[in-house]
Amino acid sequence: MNNIKGVGSETDLKLQTIKRSMLIIQVMLVILVMAPGYLILNSSYLAWKKKEEDRKSVLGKLEEEKKRKQENDALWQAPVIDSTTMGKDEYALINYGRELITNTAFYLGPKGKVAALTNGMNCQNCHLDAGSRPWGNNYGAVYATYPKYRARSGSEEDINRRINDCMERSLNGKALALDSREMQALKAYIEFIGSSVHKGEKPQGSGIYELPYPEKALDTLMGKTVYTEKCVSCHQLNGEGIKDAGGIVYTYPPLWGPHSYNEGAGLFRISRFAGYVIFNMPQGATFLHPQLTQEEAWNVAAYVNSQPRPKLDLSKDWPVMSEKPVDHPFGPYADPFPESQHKYGPYQPIKDFYKNKKKG
Repeated sequence: MNNIKGVGSETDLKLQTIKRSMLIIQVMLVILVMAPGYLILNSSYLAWKKKEEDRKSVLGKLEEEKKRKQENDALWQAPVIDSTTMGKDEYALINYGRELITNTAFYLGPKGKVAALTNGMNCQNCHLDAGSRPWGNNYGAVYATYPKYRARSGSEEDINRRINDCMERSLNGKALALDSREMQALKAYIEFIGSSVHKGEKPQGSGIYELPYPEKALDTLMGKTVYTEKCVSCHQLNGEGIKDAGGIVYTYPPLWGPHSYNEGAGLFRISRFAGYVIFNMPQGATFLHPQLTQEEAWNVAAYVNSQPRPKLDLSKDWPVMSEKPVDHPFGPYADPFPESQHKYGPYQPIKDFYKNKKKG
């Protein structure tokens, strides 16, 4: 009996082994049969998925372009100087103001026709298209917002003071006499440019674009690479710029060195320079079609403003230290951050410090 029982158990074990083997074979056959189909279906699915992602990406870009186009169409636009809408004397004065903006060096540069007051740059080198280009450091909101309190001087300033600030800082020169025809012409032109803007308003596209602060400190070496690749052809290897055939007016201005803007100029603040170049440089860049990334704009601004340039006594600037911009590169400060961080970032910790201080 024991032998019979053993034989039965052995038979059952063999049957179970055969069944398992058959099941494995069946599974393998199913896999072999279905795998090609699965791969085909999976490949088709992946191809469809990629196509769908590409479609959504294209639609997203089109929507972004549409939104950008709408923003561009809504930007402030300068009025056209029209002799039929004003008197002869006013027309002549405004036109002279525009000519002074465009060819400042011809009239007021080192070999100026009127006086030798400036470094040879033109106002237009910083205020593009005679101060009329959207996001080109234009004069769109000047007439509407002046006179106003300016923290840099700690006092209320009028347009005359603003003009002479540029003369002494961006053009590293001397102030114009308030009663001079040149001052009157510049003022008349700037007021005309902003004549369509309501008092107290600052329309989109006026002045300089405000870029969001980068998260990390700026990299001047990366900025040098950007400058070498995209800026050298106009501004030259040593930032000296290019003069016209007459040798009086700069076709492309110097970005550093003895003939450039000094350390008190607005563009010496890196945020201002970065916001200026993002939609204007290199040549051909626009709001719709920038040629630099925001990172490149910040880094090239850091590189340019790390180079030597004329000094200016800034001891009377920013009498209220807490009103200094976070990227003002000269102390003392009402915060614990060093000059190097104020100049090159990261800026957000400085901004957060003042924000928390206000809350407290």
